[in-house]
Amino acid sequence: MKYFSQSMTLMGTVTNVNPSSASFTLRCRSGDSFIIQASSTTYFSVLRNLDDLNRDRVPDPANFDLNSVYDAVRKYIQTDTLIVVQGIYIEHDEQRRFDARTVILMHFQPGKYLFEETHWWLTQIARLADEWLDDLFGDKRSYQLDDFAELYRTNLNILGQPARDDQIQECATLSRLIYGLSSAYLLTGNERYRLAAKAGVQFQRETFRSLSHDSRRCFWSFGKRKRDRGAQIIVASENADDRDTIPLYEQIYALAGLAQYYRITQDWEVLEDMQRTVNTFQTCYLDSLENGFGGLGGYFSHIDYATLRPDTEALGDNRLRKNWNSIGDHIPAYLVNLIIALDPLPRGGAGRDEIEDFLDTCRSILDTTARLILEKFPDPGSPFVNERFHADWTPDPQWRWQQNRAIVGHNLKIAWNLTRVASYYRGRVAEEQARGNVSDAQQHATLATEFLNLAKKLGDAMAIHGLDQIRGGCFDAVERQPQPGLPIEFTWGNTKDFWQQEQGILAYLILYGASGEARFLSLAREMAAFWNTFFLDHDNRGVFFRTSDDGKPVIEGAYGQKGGHSVAGYHAFELNYLAHVYTRSFVRPVMGKGGNDANFCLFFWPEPKAGRTTVNVLPDFYTPGTIEIAGITVNGIPRPSFSPNNFQIELDKEELGSPVVVEFRPKQKAMP
Repeated sequence: MKYFSQSMTLMGTVTNVNPSSASFTLRCRSGDSFIIQASSTTYFSVLRNLDDLNRDRVPDPANFDLNSVYDAVRKYIQTDTLIVVQGIYIEHDEQRRFDARTVILMHFQPGKYLFEETHWWLTQIARLADEWLDDLFGDKRSYQLDDFAELYRTNLNILGQPARDDQIQECATLSRLIYGLSSAYLLTGNERYRLAAKAGVQFQRETFRSLSHDSRRCFWSFGKRKRDRGAQIIVASENADDRDTIPLYEQIYALAGLAQYYRITQDWEVLEDMQRTVNTFQTCYLDSLENGFGGLGGYFSHIDYATLRPDTEALGDNRLRKNWNSIGDHIPAYLVNLIIALDPLPRGGAGRDEIEDFLDTCRSILDTTARLILEKFPDPGSPFVNERFHADWTPDPQWRWQQNRAIVGHNLKIAWNLTRVASYYRGRVAEEQARGNVSDAQQHATLATEFLNLAKKLGDAMAIHGLDQIRGGCFDAVERQPQPGLPIEFTWGNTKDFWQQEQGILAYLILYGASGEARFLSLAREMAAFWNTFFLDHDNRGVFFRTSDDGKPVIEGAYGQKGGHSVAGYHAFELNYLAHVYTRSFVRPVMGKGGNDANFCLFFWPEPKAGRTTVNVLPDFYTPGTIEIAGITVNGIPRPSFSPNNFQIELDKEELGSPVVVEFRPKQKAMP
């Protein structure tokens, strides 16, 4: 080419430094190497969090000249370090050159990463939560039902202000915000977040809940639209893919906030509504003979609001369909958190037998959905899973916009959640071995291996067919069958969405924790580097929905919203919560001489009205022997003695309604 120039982002590892020419060599994940030329206009910096503090503490080398670009390269560029470079690629005839304009280091010390420090994700989740609450409720620090009823809005512009002429309050999106606030409390213990989550739960239950005649089932209305005179409850979905139906994934995500909040409080009313909602899943969406369908397993994706059936002609091309959301989303949205909260069974209070039955149902759904993903979703002819199916599990490659296309984030989400399920079944192995049930233990062990193997296969496949090996991050929609010779064929643009980056970070972190294989840690670090470099909105203390391939924010139309149906206080908070937990548990950078920098805390606040005298505190599904309890504090008083491997903490009735702080430490040796 001649006269060609293009702004470009590169992410890679420095392999060679030449200070005398103010240049260095960067090798990308693709294996391609670029000679990067610095100049007097090149800006060197260190990664910034949402607090926007300057963490550039790179020491000056000997005889350092502040105005010398050669010394700047000598100071900031070290071999074997992961960096991001933004600049201009120039090509003319045989000449090729990459001029660096911005160079971003991941830490001020070579070989380290700020997003693996003890404070990083705590700071990020606190800034996100504070800004959400400030945008919605101003200076309030104590929240009531009326605050959410009056001020909560689903759609917020990029500044966090309500979208003009939009008075919608969506239930599932509210639930996602409750999840975020609950996660922020779990990590930080900030009372503001718990009180806001509590008021949000009350608003969700009193506004959107619709009970059956016998009070055994619960549907959640799509939303509420405020008007000049009164308000309108909206039953059926208004989203384009689901309009005039009751899609299962919206009902699933109505439980996300409730389940995370229940982990903190054990509020029996919240548990009761979750039981009712799961009853709805089992009686209205489940493909079973008892429900009058083929009994081929799994859940239908949509039902008709008038008949409450999935086979009504009015559903059109959503009739008798199953998809990733109707099968796989049960696991991360509510099942993991519910099973952790209920197993072992809580003590004290009423309804222990009923809770045990509900726990069995949740375990059954987890087992069924995970097995279906294992059996039905992989495609031997594609690196991507199938995502949409007919009732008989025949793949549906002709549904509307999706056709025969893959969403990279869904493949990464499966890798993440199947690894969690593998850890769960390893826990079941230990339980059955303790009971002497050798056969059951072996079956669980086999399942755990199969789940992890598929997760690893998808993680490796996405590293080739879904990740940007030049710039970092992962792409959005791609063709499941790319043209011959192409590893990736884009459906629309080569853009990157925030929630898919989350799935990738969590998938590779937990795959590393489960396997100890270094390639997954490298992938996790690169994904986290792209997220923290490009997706944080420093001006508005938020997260961009979408960026270009080079990491530039896309803010046109709905992609410029801070809040909306597809973006709320959920995915970013889920990332903050679990990236902190996984990093401390699996990566564990020990920075201080005391050796306890890998430890982390979670905060709980059991409701007195529940009457439960125990609280389950396991952070996530873990393989036994991964972590242990290092300390327990109740209402500011440390427990003098406790069992480090017992994750059900006993409480006196007088201790209910008090903060419970649990400190964890990893049991395995620190990994590099």
